[in-house]
Amino acid sequence: MKHLITTLLLSAGVFFCSATEKPDTIHASDFGALPDTYTNCTTSLQKAIDACRRHPGAVLALQPGRYDIWPEGAVRKEIYISNTSSETECPDKTKIIGLHFNGLENIEVAGNGASLIMHGKLTPIAIDSCRNIRLQDLTIDFERPGGSELTYLSVQPGKVTLKAGADSRYDIRNGKLNLIGEGWRSNRVHCIKFTPSDGHMRYSGDWGILAQSTVTDKGCGILEFETPEDFTPETGATLTLRDIIRDQVGMLLLESDGIELTDINVRYMHGLGIVSQYSRNITMRRVNCRPDEHSGRILASSADFMHFSGCSGHIEITGCNYSGAHDDAINVHGTNLRAVKKLSDRSLQLRFMHHQTYGFMAYHPGDTVAFVNPATMLRTTQAVVTEVKRDDPRNLTVTFDRNLPSDLQPGSTCVENLTCTPTLHVSDCSFTRLSTRGILATTPRRVVIENNTFTALGMAAILIEGDAEGWYESDPVTDVTIRNNTFTDCGYAGATSGATIAINPSNTIVDNRRPVHYGISITGNSFFTAGRPVLKAKSTANLSFTGNTVSDNPSPEFILDGCRNITISGNNMDTPKLIETNCAKVRVK
Repeated sequence: MKHLITTLLLSAGVFFCSATEKPDTIHASDFGALPDTYTNCTTSLQKAIDACRRHPGAVLALQPGRYDIWPEGAVRKEIYISNTSSETECPDKTKIIGLHFNGLENIEVAGNGASLIMHGKLTPIAIDSCRNIRLQDLTIDFERPGGSELTYLSVQPGKVTLKAGADSRYDIRNGKLNLIGEGWRSNRVHCIKFTPSDGHMRYSGDWGILAQSTVTDKGCGILEFETPEDFTPETGATLTLRDIIRDQVGMLLLESDGIELTDINVRYMHGLGIVSQYSRNITMRRVNCRPDEHSGRILASSADFMHFSGCSGHIEITGCNYSGAHDDAINVHGTNLRAVKKLSDRSLQLRFMHHQTYGFMAYHPGDTVAFVNPATMLRTTQAVVTEVKRDDPRNLTVTFDRNLPSDLQPGSTCVENLTCTPTLHVSDCSFTRLSTRGILATTPRRVVIENNTFTALGMAAILIEGDAEGWYESDPVTDVTIRNNTFTDCGYAGATSGATIAINPSNTIVDNRRPVHYGISITGNSFFTAGRPVLKAKSTANLSFTGNTVSDNPSPEFILDGCRNITISGNNMDTPKLIETNCAKVRVK
């Protein structure tokens, strides 16, 4: 009888699974991708992904457990990615892609809690020229992350002792420490120090001293350095170290539409983070960009966590958590190319100007563009692209549907792609342990940032910039709402005057009659500023700061330059201190 009951229960379980499983479910195990084998699953997983091409609407299902991904068997493809590397920093743009989703439609990946463990230097996942792809319930990590960590155990005159993180690997040659990994060595190291006493991440010169100091391996990851007598770092502080070269990225969403990441844990990203480039309609739901809490790590990304370049449609980011990056958590922008040569009444040669951004098609026929004066950062004439030709990785020839504007100045005027700009909604996210900013948002379409927490960020929690001289990223915003967020201890590194929210376009002609940004509402937020400025705004019009609470600051500071129609009213705070330059119609109630 007991055997019969067991058999019936097992049969019921099988029936339940088969009844709830979608008809077109593709099991990775059928292609040899089995968890917890610690063998290279790259080829077998890629075969399972490629099988989805024959089954639009399919679910690709993984079993729970660990899958190891190695460069051997990975897809190799030349891809130019925004904000990564110059010709000299990284001449070879070949990306080593662990899992390559290419040309697929209507596919769901059910991770079922699987962990993808990367080896060496690679881009874990690329979604390339796809439509309607959903990834869910996965964890991505590296066996040996590209970042290393060293914690000060003791500090004495002429001698410091540090302990290497459990995932950090090193070699000592000629008495000097080398940071190494699986098939790589860190040659150009960038150092940011984390101090647990205040939770701050700051740029540090400590590695420059340690790298030149004689070191002795005391065993069990304990390293003793002979250092200058006056070198006295804080005991308990941790150095987070990584190579500056951005040769791979954490994930790539390239020229795709309708991409959703749900319940994804990303524990480390090499180079730049999750890059969405010229993609449309992206959802990030409960994507946790932070180390595993049991790993002891602090660093989770070599640079930005989420980077959106030239995207369109709508970007939805909700319930995500960000902790431990060497750059910004979220950056949304376009790319300005400079007009370098007038070829005809309707044609221009345009050039990528920033050394780390070039090589991709920044315009397509049918795109609407605006011509931008870098001195004022104002859009002037608009036109529609009719033809694009790639001359070389740096230069494009672009033809428009009408004559070029009469005030166009080759060598100065820039061209912004207005079609490739998204709406943006960021809600219910947390940001902490960042040396730079929380959110950079520069798009002319509607932006809503609400119900988030920003804690201990080195620079502005929210930065609205726009420039055609430095990074050549985007131009004026027109509709931004920042509401019901909590900001605590942001701006401690001092950039943009240490303001929690900064609006800082790059225009050199500052005139309140010709503002760059406008239509910004900051309402219902709580600010704990540690005495630093609440807001710095340059060349901004129609900005309202209402219904906010500013605590721990007896004289909340607002820095305004070239602004117009600014309203500060109905807030719970002490009398604000205004620092105004060339402003008009600033109302404080």
